Amino acid sequence: MGHAKQSILLVDDDPGIMAAVKQALVSHGYKMTTASNGLEALAAFEREPPELILLDLVMPGCGGLEVCQRVREFSSIPIIVLSIKGSESDIVSVLDLGADDYLVKPFRLAELLARVRAVLRRGNKAVMSRKIICGDLEIDTEKRRVSVANRTVVLTPIEYAVLAELAHNIGRVMTTNLLLQRVWGPQYCDATGYVKGVIRRLRVKLEQDPAHPRYIITEPYLGYRLTEEQEVSARSRYM
Repeated sequence: MGHAKQSILLVDDDPGIMAAVKQALVSHGYKMTTASNGLEALAAFEREPPELILLDLVMPGCGGLEVCQRVREFSSIPIIVLSIKGSESDIVSVLDLGADDYLVKPFRLAELLARVRAVLRRGNKAVMSRKIICGDLEIDTEKRRVSVANRTVVLTPIEYAVLAELAHNIGRVMTTNLLLQRVWGPQYCDATGYVKGVIRRLRVKLEQDPAHPRYIITEPYLGYRLTEEQEVSARSRYM
């Protein structure tokens, strides 16, 4: 309980799922708004932006993929996708569009509630209280601000959480499994596509040339690390 001020927009064209999910979340103190298709969802978002979107993918007219893409054009609000599609390619493609989590139907309401709590908690979590500088990249973890060459970069909560973990361990290799455990939780131990998708999105937002990153480096068969300032300068001279 105790989440009365946290608002959630539920988007699904299945009345049964809509009723069950809404009842469960309301009973746990969340404020609920619903929409049965993508156009309704975008209109509801414009009227009163929620703190989280629960988004079905397959809907008539404007589907979940389009909603996710359009929301990400101007907002970093957390999005959890609910879908009957459960292949790795489906999940990765949605995460690449900017979704924060993915739950395959049918799901247990207890699992959905756990995911909701985790995503909302992640959005409010500060990993550390200091400023990290890597060349032109600056991460102010106290104010939760990220900039490149004095340009503010807007990150989703999940993108920020991954970047903050890398910054907290600057210069060290963070394995994919360790990032999964620290950012998503131990139940995500096999979801390596989540990390890959977020790293790709971070590189697009942070790197001058995402194909040849200076900041977030892949260590083959191990994981990722955030480069230290002197290494960024050295890499820049040879690019």
